[in-house]
This record gives sequence, C-alpha cells and structure tokens, in this order.
Amino acid sequence: MVIAWALNINSQLAVSTNASRVLAAEAMASSGADVALHPLIQPSSPNLHRQLRGGEGYDVQVTGECGRLNVNFLTQGEDPRKLQVLRQYLSLKGVELNDIDLMIDSLLDWVSPNAGLHHLNAPPESDNYQPPHAPLTSVDDLKRVQGWAEFTSRPGWDKDFTVLGNCGPIDVAWASRDVLRALPGLGDDSVDRFLQVRAGPDGIDGTVDDYPFTATGGASVPPDVQAALGLNPQQFQQLQAFVQYKAPVLRIVSVGKSGNVSRSVEMVVQKQMFPGGAAAAIAVGRPQVLSWKEL
Repeated sequence: MVIAWALNINSQLAVSTNASRVLAAEAMASSGADVALHPLIQPSSPNLHRQLRGGEGYDVQVTGECGRLNVNFLTQGEDPRKLQVLRQYLSLKGVELNDIDLMIDSLLDWVSPNAGLHHLNAPPESDNYQPPHAPLTSVDDLKRVQGWAEFTSRPGWDKDFTVLGNCGPIDVAWASRDVLRALPGLGDDSVDRFLQVRAGPDGIDGTVDDYPFTATGGASVPPDVQAALGLNPQQFQQLQAFVQYKAPVLRIVSVGKSGNVSRSVEMVVQKQMFPGGAAAAIAVGRPQVLSWKEL
C-alpha cells in the first residue's frame, strides 16, 4: 500500500510538471509572436530568438506570405498567362500533363461564379461533388477539388500556396526556387544566381547578411532586383504583371519551448507604415496553435 501510494504521488507530480511545461511553452510561443508583431521588427532581428533560464525560450521565423502562389489570383479572370504559371509549377513538381489539365479545369469550375460553366476536363457536378463557384477560402480547399487528391497528399505540398486577397503578384523577395522557375522568362541558371545573391553568404533568407537591394517604396520591383534576375528592362516588361517586391504581408511561426515540451503558433499579418512614420501590424490570418511536439 505504501509503495502504491508513493507511485501515485510520483505520477501526479509528473503530470503536474508536464502541465506546467505545456503552459510555459505556450506562453513562450505567444511571447515570441508578440515580439514579431511589433511593426519595426525585421525578419533578421536577433530579438526573434531568446533563450531563458530553466530551459525556456522561443524561436520565431518571419517570411513573406506573398512569395507563395496565390491560387485565387492566378485563376481570377482565367487569364491564360496566369494559368500558365500554375501549370508550370505543377509540371516542375512532377505532375503529368493529363493530370494538370484535370486539376486546372476542375479548379476553374470550382472558383467560377458561373454555375452553368463547365470546363472541358473537369468532372460533371453531382450529388457527391458540388463546387461552390466561389474563391478558395483556405489552401486546404484544394484537397476537395477533383484531381488534386494525389498532389495534396504529398508532404509539404502547401508550402508554396496562399489564398489571401492581400497577396496577388508573387513577391520575389521571398519566392521559393520552384515558384520563381514557374514564372515566364526565368531559366534555372538565372533563378539560382538570384537566390544566391538574395540570401547572401550564409545562404539563408531573412538574415542580416541578405543582399540589400534598393528599396523603391511600394511594391514595384527595384532595378537591381531585375538585374539580379538576369532581365533587361524589355524582358522584365513581360514579367511585371506577375511580380512585386517586399509586400507587407508576413507569416509568423513562433516555437516556444520549456524543457522537453514545445508549442508553436502561426499567424499571417500585414505590417504597414503610415504617413509620418507611424506603423501598425494588422492581422489578416487568425492566430492559432497549429501543432505541438515533445522533444
């Protein structure tokens, strides 16, 4: 009986300690996110990484949300040039041509406001399959579109997609290699050279040694970015409608730790400067705890 009592007390202490660790890790994740929300904090700021005594701390990663392919933007108006960007991206990911035709036409049926419109390669509507005929509200909506099941079952399939209305043209300051390769007029060599220049000596975007491209104000692409992409002004004209630079919409991922417990918080915000130097961070994606793991 004494041994059972001692084991029970020990178990309760372990549960209580773990609960405290969970609470502390969540608090650390929230603290890191609050720091990142400050309008003047940059992705390279050392304040995004903090270790405290007792094994507690946080690490925050800030990236540009508009460096992703905005599916709603690319399908809006069924512009063949925009759709070709999406087609090229899927092709780079190894999707077969016939599957791409099914995926694109099904997606167009899904977002088209005209319920009577049916694209050639899209499946007919039925009791079991009824497209909403409205823009996507979440990247996960792609899982419900006919033909997208296999692609969306791949690990990390969604890392290059967004549906936020605040993002339109692709932000070349944050776009991944495959997103850049999907753009018209950009070859693999040009993309690789640009990424090497953009990331600086450490090869990591969003750090202090990133190349300081000339800021132009607004979302226009600076001339030195165009040059780094290997484009002259005439060549860039063909690309201009698809790209922007340093859009104010950012994705914040904050991981808090306490001992062997970690929690993460992810949110999308818009940081904006106002006349006179005032600044603000406006949430455009609802903050939420996405995942947790014990290390």
